[in-house]
Amino acid sequence: MEKEVLLTEEKFEEFKAELEDLKHNKRKEIADNLEYAKSLGDLSENAEYNEAREEQAKVEDRINYLEQTIKVAKIVEHKRSTTVSLGSEIEVERAGKKMKFTLVSSEEADMTKGKISVDSPFGVAILGKKKGEDFSYTTPSGTMTYTITNVK
Repeated sequence: MEKEVLLTEEKFEEFKAELEDLKHNKRKEIADNLEYAKSLGDLSENAEYNEAREEQAKVEDRINYLEQTIKVAKIVEHKRSTTVSLGSEIEVERAGKKMKFTLVSSEEADMTKGKISVDSPFGVAILGKKKGEDFSYTTPSGTMTYTITNVK
């Protein structure tokens, strides 16, 4: 992962905290689980041991991912503007239905919280647009057209 990753300060701090927890707490917990599983005997048919090893691999992969992400992260600060950019809070309307979203990096995207990635088809289509403008993008079910009603 050499490509720069854009993150808000909040997400950057969240990643750092998760990394510390994984390194200092989760690793110890897994080591304890491995020791216990080894004490049960025959490792070739030891489900607890195999499960602990799988968990260890997942945690080490996550630690590696977080370390690399933090290393190449660029903290972005949203500047209030009338033009849609990373961090913009936007309101759009389609067929009389209004929706609110925040445009975020792909690392922070979470539709359940109304956070849409700038790399998504929606994000790519709306980036750089202004309040009052229409924009469209293609989905598997057809072309979607929205009107931007507000940008913060």
